[in-house]
Amino acid sequence: MSRQKRQPPVLPKDFDSKSFCVVNPRCAGIDVGSRFHVVAVSPDLDDEPIRHFACYTPDLMAMVNWLIVLGITTVAMESTGVYWIPIYQILESRGIAVCLIRPQGKNLPGRKDDDNDAMWLQKLHTFGLLSSSFLPSEEIYAMRSYWRLRADMVSAAADELRHMQKALDLMNLHLHKAISDISGLTGMTILRAIVAGEHDPVVLAAYRDPRIKCKQEELIKALTGDYRREHLFALRQALERYDALGKQIADCDRELQAYLDEMLASEQGEDEAKPVPAPSKRFQEIKHPPMFSLYDYLYRLTGKDMTRIDGMGPLTVMTILSEVGLDMSKWRTEDHFASWLGFVPHHKISGGKILSRKTRRVINRAATAFRMAALALSRGPSALGAYYRRMRAKLGAPKALTATAHKLALLFYRLLRFGEDYVDIGAMQYEEKFRAKQIKSITRRAAELGLQVTELAA
Repeated sequence: MSRQKRQPPVLPKDFDSKSFCVVNPRCAGIDVGSRFHVVAVSPDLDDEPIRHFACYTPDLMAMVNWLIVLGITTVAMESTGVYWIPIYQILESRGIAVCLIRPQGKNLPGRKDDDNDAMWLQKLHTFGLLSSSFLPSEEIYAMRSYWRLRADMVSAAADELRHMQKALDLMNLHLHKAISDISGLTGMTILRAIVAGEHDPVVLAAYRDPRIKCKQEELIKALTGDYRREHLFALRQALERYDALGKQIADCDRELQAYLDEMLASEQGEDEAKPVPAPSKRFQEIKHPPMFSLYDYLYRLTGKDMTRIDGMGPLTVMTILSEVGLDMSKWRTEDHFASWLGFVPHHKISGGKILSRKTRRVINRAATAFRMAALALSRGPSALGAYYRRMRAKLGAPKALTATAHKLALLFYRLLRFGEDYVDIGAMQYEEKFRAKQIKSITRRAAELGLQVTELAA
């Protein structure tokens, strides 16, 4: 049996194998380090095309001045840790475009050192072979810094609560098991009394709020334990750190609110503030909520109620906007946006065979926020919740979570860029539509086989 001759690949119309066009004739490559940076330019521009500069600000200014004298218009560098940020800010302020790539964005053959890395970056960027990573605008970058700092402090406060629970366990005090949340009114009042020196369980149980479900007798038993000195000291330390973090979160909220006011004033003007409609749904209560109405600021920034999408609360929307910004045109289509988030299959093909279709591993706070929103829909009565449950039964929980997060990302993109309103049809109507779709598919397949489908009476 003769083997079929393999057809040659079809090349794009604009592919020219005889020429390698120079896209960026005056570009530079920077290998970023923690102590010094290596800068490479074309040998035609300078007798010393590779130079080393220290990480201090005067040295960075000297580096930028040298690039400006050479007429450099664009620079390629890797996003190494946080060391690239000062260089990026100085270059942008001096009018030099920056092409920021991931450390995996280039493959350097042969010997690898800092000079070769910089030269290779400059050569690849000369021919336009590097694609820049997404970078938010300066305003969004500042907002993101405030919001990330706040999220880190909230996480640290949660750690201190766990430290307090550990100290209680070591003293065989089961306060955190008798009541649902020790950071509430009853829990914090009892903890402060314990730290102040009160160890009588009857007296401590008298601080019980009538609204909690735990009975007085059970609370007395939970507060009877071995009050040891070293564990009381650990409890006091954790409580003091928790209170200090609460004050810092409040300070961050005030600073963030002031910055958001400046953003809105610069974009809309003081006299053009539009009235904010009431939210379309109630939001779940959370620990450490912002000191201001986050929903009002989000509506004034976007001009839309982004919380209409099921699973999206003000905190989730703020997290996503602080990561992706307000301009969704930076992604050509919604599919590009979903791919950037890591919600689409990443095909690995070799020899014409697909080896893997797993999604890329993406470390992205926006992607995590979409996944958390999808998880919140798992038991909800919405159409997206019904979709998640159907996909979970079919593919398993991890893939169902990714598929639902994918849908949420597409809805977010359409609403923010095109203003497409989202209306939830409900779980029951979704199931009816899915059933009708299945019946139509089965009827079509049966007709192809010469069969007829008859629906039984209920």
